[in-house]
Amino acid sequence: MTDEHNNQLHKKSKSRQLSRRDFLRLAGISVSGVFIGSCTSKTTPPSPTAPSLSPSPVVLPTPTTVLSEPTTVTGVTPSKPIVAIARAKNYERNLILQQVQALVEELGGLGDVVSQGDRVAIKVNLTSGHNFQPPAGLTATETYATHPEVVRALGQLLLESGASKLYIVEAVYDQQSYPDWGYTAIAKELDATLIDLNTSDPYPDFITAPVGEKHFIYDSFYFNPILMEVDKFVSVGKMKCHYNAGVTLAMKNLIGLLPVSKYRQSPDHWWRSNLHGSGNEAATRIPRIILDLNRARPIHFALIDGVMCAEGGEVPRGTFKPVSPGVLVAGKNPVATDAVATAVMSFDPTANPPTPPFIRTDNYLNLASEQGLGTNRPGDIEVAGNPIDDVKFKFNPSWEM
Repeated sequence: MTDEHNNQLHKKSKSRQLSRRDFLRLAGISVSGVFIGSCTSKTTPPSPTAPSLSPSPVVLPTPTTVLSEPTTVTGVTPSKPIVAIARAKNYERNLILQQVQALVEELGGLGDVVSQGDRVAIKVNLTSGHNFQPPAGLTATETYATHPEVVRALGQLLLESGASKLYIVEAVYDQQSYPDWGYTAIAKELDATLIDLNTSDPYPDFITAPVGEKHFIYDSFYFNPILMEVDKFVSVGKMKCHYNAGVTLAMKNLIGLLPVSKYRQSPDHWWRSNLHGSGNEAATRIPRIILDLNRARPIHFALIDGVMCAEGGEVPRGTFKPVSPGVLVAGKNPVATDAVATAVMSFDPTANPPTPPFIRTDNYLNLASEQGLGTNRPGDIEVAGNPIDDVKFKFNPSWEM
């Protein structure tokens, strides 16, 4: 694809302001660039009540229907969810665009995901910011953070499919994550807006998004209102193991939607310590919070970056080790997508603890399947592109944190 074609698709914004239509309810707030700021911290989050947005509140979608398996019609067997797998040996721009496009084509295109004029939020995984240093000779995005080239490729295809505006969102741990890890440059190319979900900017306050009747731990979450203003929501995760979740892929990526200041036990905690509970509670809490988050903010499209990533942990500590599986995995049902990615990592996505990777934690994929959010049984999933057995890469689980 030529630079001239790219320029035609993504005209650079001179103002870098959010469109009037995006934030018509804002009561005259003007913003630009990356939204970074501090929040008032609280020792423990109160029972959420929806803050008032001027001049009218954000309308929340019904959170329990988007992730459901196809509706059963009498006499008709629901079709299997499709998950696509592609190979990519590195992050060369044209290669990644070609392979992400191949994934989208295997899934039948984006026509049933994006409608003309839709505003789309892309959730990336930029975990921990600069609190950890990547292994020598490698970058964060080559080991434990979503690589911007994967986001660039998907963003370009979303725009070509009719999206009118892209937002790249993450509750970043420090202001330098976006520029240092290539996202400021990618956002400029896509005319996308970077949002720091640790703040409510450009809105006056956070909202509370309900989980629904089947919630486990939280009945609602504090969100930046942009998460409910957008028409479609995409999760672009990194293929990794996780001490308290077994694996961290597209669904666990949603932990990064939460403003840290609202979910920590002490003001000096830079992480969301309240999510972990006390003692060994994390083993039961984290898997269920993953599901609560996916009900509150359902995923319309999931893409997992497994080109270069890590085994043994989420960030450089403990048994963390860089690996290069050279794969990309995508699907329109995040449960099925995470299940296939787990199988690509040579783990059983239906395993129960203490079977790796779910050594000490409940399997959130089993919980999701039990709740009817999708299947995690490989035999019930149609795999397109490369077969699982052809791309399997043996990961070591997270033995130590």
